[in-house]
Amino acid sequence: MPSASTDSSTRPAPQTRLRFYNFSAPSRFYSLTRWLVPLCWVVALGFAAAGLYMGFFIAPTDAVQGDVYRIIFIHVPAAWMSMLLYLVMAFWACIGWAFKARLASMVAQSIAPTGALFTFLALWTGALWGRPTWGAYWVWDARLTTELILLFLYLGYIALVNAIDDRRRAEQAGALLALVGSINVAIIYFSVKWWNTLHQGATISVSAAPKMAATMLTAMLLMTVAFWAYAFAVVFVRTRAQIIEREAHAGWVAALLGRTIKP
Repeated sequence: MPSASTDSSTRPAPQTRLRFYNFSAPSRFYSLTRWLVPLCWVVALGFAAAGLYMGFFIAPTDAVQGDVYRIIFIHVPAAWMSMLLYLVMAFWACIGWAFKARLASMVAQSIAPTGALFTFLALWTGALWGRPTWGAYWVWDARLTTELILLFLYLGYIALVNAIDDRRRAEQAGALLALVGSINVAIIYFSVKWWNTLHQGATISVSAAPKMAATMLTAMLLMTVAFWAYAFAVVFVRTRAQIIEREAHAGWVAALLGRTIKP
């Protein structure tokens, strides 16, 4: 009769078992993202081309705003990304703070410039859209103001973590700022419901049917995927650069760069 216990020869070696946290090591993350970066660039370029073509050439003209509304295919996905990336940044910053995870802190710091870029893009395209719609490039509307505050939070986080020489203290201070600033994301999202603003409400909701034509929705979703892929690509590239800088004295970096480390 075979033994109830599994023979040790049939058990996989511990080092061969794949776990998600295996990639928390900078060396494994660097190796994994080596092939993810080109893939993300291909997805970003492909989906952006398809989304822009569908949004600017196939989607119908709006009955009220005419063709000026087409800026939403850049403005809305950029606004979504600005808020979501801040929450992702705050999450990884807090993980790095709570568990002293170097890679998590590096990822958070790599997200910040990309989030700031999308926030600026959302504000800029919103101003271009607001001029023919509201008659002004800027109004102190609740959503516009809180989105501007979001840009300042991104820039403040970047400045803070680079102003403190002690890296550990810089990461802790940045995580605290990111965590507190997350409240602003909720304010941005609910601002059109809490206050009487010029900014229109949500066009897409998980609890209601879309308030736009199918081609418009498809173009917007294509651009959203393109922006996500772009964000992954540049965050991976920036994190890889930080890994090389911080792990410069590690043996695997020396082997990667083809040099020897002096004892």
